[in-house]
Amino acid sequence: MVDRLRFFLNRIKERLWIKPLAMCLLSTASVFLAKMVDVTEIGQIVPLITLSSIETLLNIIASSMLVIATFAVGSMVSAYASASSTATPRALSLVIADDVSQNALSTFIGSFIFSIVALIALQNSYYDKAGRFVLFVLTLSMFAIVIITFVSWVDRIARLGRVNGTIDKVEMATAAALQRRRLTPTLHGVPPGTHVPGGRAVYGSLIGYVQRVDINALQKYADKTAIRITVAGLPGTFAAPGRVLAYVTADLGDFTDIDICQIEKAFLIGGERKFYEDPRFGLITLSEIGSRALSPAVNDPGTAIDIIGTLVRLFALWCAPIKDNENIRIAECDRVEVPEICLRDMFDDAFTGIARDGAAAVEVMARLQKAFESLATIEHPVMRDVAICHSRLALARAESVLKIHEDIEVVRRLAKFGNSV
Repeated sequence: MVDRLRFFLNRIKERLWIKPLAMCLLSTASVFLAKMVDVTEIGQIVPLITLSSIETLLNIIASSMLVIATFAVGSMVSAYASASSTATPRALSLVIADDVSQNALSTFIGSFIFSIVALIALQNSYYDKAGRFVLFVLTLSMFAIVIITFVSWVDRIARLGRVNGTIDKVEMATAAALQRRRLTPTLHGVPPGTHVPGGRAVYGSLIGYVQRVDINALQKYADKTAIRITVAGLPGTFAAPGRVLAYVTADLGDFTDIDICQIEKAFLIGGERKFYEDPRFGLITLSEIGSRALSPAVNDPGTAIDIIGTLVRLFALWCAPIKDNENIRIAECDRVEVPEICLRDMFDDAFTGIARDGAAAVEVMARLQKAFESLATIEHPVMRDVAICHSRLALARAESVLKIHEDIEVVRRLAKFGNSV
């Protein structure tokens, strides 16, 4: 339930209108709540605030906030376009979900609505002495919040959409997804048995990507109908008619009472992949940023080298020992079999594009070989074998493109670690 809630909260954060709407409602409510103090005895002790002083502040906010909000929207759209063109469009959802920018835009719009509604209430003699004092305090507070928000937001918008900032966001999202999958490698299900998946195949009726699999829903239905379900479509899998999402095996071999639609509903399918439950998507996004940096139009091998270092950190996190304060979650759904992510596929997602597009840049290939050597020394037998395999593939690509003998020898010398590890 917690994972489901977090998943949908992340989807809400990608909608720019949610927070501004909430702030507008809160601002309007605060204007009318200020009237409630008029029925109390506070009016006997608070100072008298003239209407002109409150109206002056509200007029300043009303005349300036709409302009600032328009400026904020323009700056954010420019940052989004920059993130799509300089990094990759796949990272746009993370840039849009930036909390500081959304909070700033919400504050500017909310303060504008607050000032308009408060002015209308004042000019219609809605408040008595206590209500005017509370409204005056609220107006001063709103003014201070706007100033603090604007100052902090200007510093943030200067970095929003830049390549380094986008890389950091993608790394954080990927690291969080890897950490969740590291602690729940089978998504609360059980590992598949040694048998080849069989039984009745469940196909998707929608075309898109699996964004989430509700393992608990599958478990409930499996308990109810005495079946076992083997998940074939992990988050990130392309779904289409003819592609299997799951296999169903009945304990008694009778499929007549099984509703395949109930199983299909457990697979949330959308038009694009999401970072939250799809660690491989984060690796692909980082690889795309590195490949774009190596294109002739950009020609920025330094960014590709930074990406390689980021990928090494992420794979080191994936293979890090479980700490005392980290517990691998016990499988709760014994009737749902879920395969783990294949490390070789993760390496293909992360390094193939950079090795292909950076084969002609000796500095990139040298750093790539150093990265593979670092990963090969991690105490993880599968990691070592996959790192050596990709090291040899990268060397082959470099040898087929590099024309200067000395450059080839540099890459060959660095790739020799595979013979001694």
